Amino acid sequence: DASFFRPAVGACGDTNTVSDFVVAVSFEFFHSFGPQTNGNPMCDRRIQATAPGGKTVTVTVKDKCAACAHFDLDMSPAAFEQLADRSVGRIHAVKWHLL
Repeated sequence: DASFFRPAVGACGDTNTVSDFVVAVSFEFFHSFGPQTNGNPMCDRRIQATAPGGKTVTVTVKDKCAACAHFDLDMSPAAFEQLADRSVGRIHAVKWHLL
């Protein structure tokens, strides 16, 4: 699934805004690449996400999401809106892969 959040200073140590194309991955997925936060190998990795209707967006990992399921994405509002209107709240069955 994909949802959205208001980014600020993320787990990667960078400050991002609602207009940046950034994403938080689940805590478990983030830390499967290493125990550290700043400097984690997931920081600055790019992800291409595709909604069920075929719309796609490319985002950069800048944070981790404690409330997300293992393969969920929590996107900035600008990124989420490339897939659906924010009024839907959550997009089910989003497919994604690391670039």
